[in-house]
Amino acid sequence: MSDKKSYDPYESFHKFSQLWEKQINDFIYLWTNNKEYVKMTNFGTEMQSRYMEAFKKNQEAMAGVLNLPTKNDVANVATLAVQTEDKIDALEEQIWELQESMKSQSKEIESVVEVSKEIIKLTKQLKTELIKSKKEIDDTKSLHAELQEMKFELMKLQDFKEEFAALKGLIEKDKAAEPVLTGAGSSK
Repeated sequence: MSDKKSYDPYESFHKFSQLWEKQINDFIYLWTNNKEYVKMTNFGTEMQSRYMEAFKKNQEAMAGVLNLPTKNDVANVATLAVQTEDKIDALEEQIWELQESMKSQSKEIESVVEVSKEIIKLTKQLKTELIKSKKEIDDTKSLHAELQEMKFELMKLQDFKEEFAALKGLIEKDKAAEPVLTGAGSSK
């Protein structure tokens, strides 16, 4: 029993389809290898293309009269829609780039504002320090003037001291010379 092959329907269908394919291919080869058939097919194709061209023209004329879109009109609209979508996508990308550049510019502006605030703060500090410095300079000028006056007064005092010392020296000379004079005058 094991020597017997079991019936395989796929195998028999495969053989049948191969035979059928071979017969059809031979028939087509014989049919297309005929010059009259090729001429007739060529003539039929030409007639078909003329008929289709005339039919297409009539259909377009009728669609124009009835104000209906033709296949070409729909194709043109589809092309325009695709082009429009592409342009919209490009515009969206440009808008996104503009938004990004605006964000970066606003960040730069914020940093400039922060730097400006720091500069203003430093300027105010410098101004208050300048005012203090001017006040200190005025105080030093007044102190310098007072010192000049004191120097002048000291010079006067020095001159006075020298005059006083000279007078004192003269008075002491006169005192020292007076007893000699009084002693000589009483002996007379």
